[in-house]
Amino acid sequence: MQTTDEIIKLYDDYVIPNYIRHPIVQVKGDGVYIWDANGKRYLDLFSGWAVSNLGHCHPNVVDAIQKQAALLQHAPNIYYTVPQGELAKRISVNSFGGQCFFCNSGAEANEAAIKLARIHNEDKGKFKIITMNDSFHGRTLATLTATGQPKYHKGFAPLVTGFAYAPFGDLAQVEKLVDDETCAIMLETVQGEGGINIPTMEYIKGIRELCDRNDILLILDEVQCGMGRTGKHFAYQHYGIEPDIMTLAKALGGAIAIGAMTARKEIAKSLVPGTHASTFGGNPLACAAGVAVFDTMKSENMLDNVNKMGTYLREQLDKLAKEFDIIKEVRTLGLMIGVELTIPTSDIVKKCMDAGLFVNSTHDTVIRIMPQLNVKKEHLDEGIRILKQVLQTEAQKV
Repeated sequence: MQTTDEIIKLYDDYVIPNYIRHPIVQVKGDGVYIWDANGKRYLDLFSGWAVSNLGHCHPNVVDAIQKQAALLQHAPNIYYTVPQGELAKRISVNSFGGQCFFCNSGAEANEAAIKLARIHNEDKGKFKIITMNDSFHGRTLATLTATGQPKYHKGFAPLVTGFAYAPFGDLAQVEKLVDDETCAIMLETVQGEGGINIPTMEYIKGIRELCDRNDILLILDEVQCGMGRTGKHFAYQHYGIEPDIMTLAKALGGAIAIGAMTARKEIAKSLVPGTHASTFGGNPLACAAGVAVFDTMKSENMLDNVNKMGTYLREQLDKLAKEFDIIKEVRTLGLMIGVELTIPTSDIVKKCMDAGLFVNSTHDTVIRIMPQLNVKKEHLDEGIRILKQVLQTEAQKV
């Protein structure tokens, strides 16, 4: 097998350097653990931006992929396939009874949602969409514009017209932006890249009521917070409301690339043939993996585990917060966790990695932790032990 240095040299020669990469070559994953090319084992409590929600190489997902790969790997969307229909059904019955459009990523799912919102309101002359500060909706030009973080806009002007931004959690400011041309309000039910920002019940219900009063569509981006991450199938289910349109990706395929947009049937019908498409969207291989994800979450009672382990991890992090003054706040919903510090977190995350733990730094001062939905107490204890050791070192410098 090639060495770490040899693999990195391949990247240096042939891969565009648009990512800041750590000098680790991942070669194997099993459950909550990852091994690199040197044989070092890492505890992965980040799950690759919440992609590997069932753990790495869950046997049910592996089996589904292997069987489907030997049967049918691709079919044009001018035909029907069993896996796409079955996955659409599982999304629908576990959410709000909508119809699905399949694509390949969260950005594509959000792009489809933006197009649907506009074409559905074309006859009314409504095209504007309100999104939130500190949001993240993707890297295509439209979803980049929808993202309420100016740092991501730099270099890509002129951006797509028709977007306005409000502070996340401030209902009054959202209401001020509504006008006769507003067709939708779009937000992450729980902000991920923005620092694990969890909205209040009043805010989410208020957004839904604002949409209803003004004939505006509510688009919820659940690309990161969906698929069981918060202890329910979808995060909006904590708030007693339903969206008009919802987007999914990341964990939907159990680590296989897939995205989906689901919309209420009376809205979905606006996306008529010729208005939107995706060559690989809903391919049999990815959809078979998605079906296995839903069925495994149910058969292994993963939502129950998310709530139990989420409570336990919150308790352990609260103990750390009492011990270390550099911890400003702990924010959790299920197994979606943000630990905000008073200092930058990038070095802390790197030192955790050096010690064999994967977590993530987001929004400069937030440690983001997103364990697998089937994580066990002993895994969380291992992660807390490493994090505590690193925090002790960093706290002494302040």
